[in-house]
Amino acid sequence: MDNYQHLIANGYTISTDKSLLDFEVIFNYLGYESYWSKGIAPETLRKAIDNAMCFGGYHHKKQIGFAKVVTDKATFAYLADVFILEPYRGLGLSKWLVHTIKLHPDLQGLRRWMLATADAHGLYAQFGFEPVNNPERWMQIFTPYQTNN
Repeated sequence: MDNYQHLIANGYTISTDKSLLDFEVIFNYLGYESYWSKGIAPETLRKAIDNAMCFGGYHHKKQIGFAKVVTDKATFAYLADVFILEPYRGLGLSKWLVHTIKLHPDLQGLRRWMLATADAHGLYAQFGFEPVNNPERWMQIFTPYQTNN
């Protein structure tokens, strides 16, 4: 479903319309402020955005949040890069963003949702996320971004 949009009072909007995304806002947060993507190259982030389902959070058309879902839209989804900019935190916007993502028509009936977080377990638990069953079955290849600092 293209350009899914959910409106709320007070000028806040969540949309999957990629033409609304403010790449600089997203890159500045993920590349410089986040603990999980610090050092990501702009071209890597652009490719990630191009190939994922993206949800932008806006206040009066100004980007204030973001999340992406990597999915086949049938069996699996990985929720990633979820953030709300500091001045807008504490207003319930991250809950609204995750809720909107979970309700998206293209993401219904999935067998498994995954995510990784260091500090937002309480947020995600409200939406049914829990520690991985049988973690010994899961494997990964992890290659951190290289920074030139």
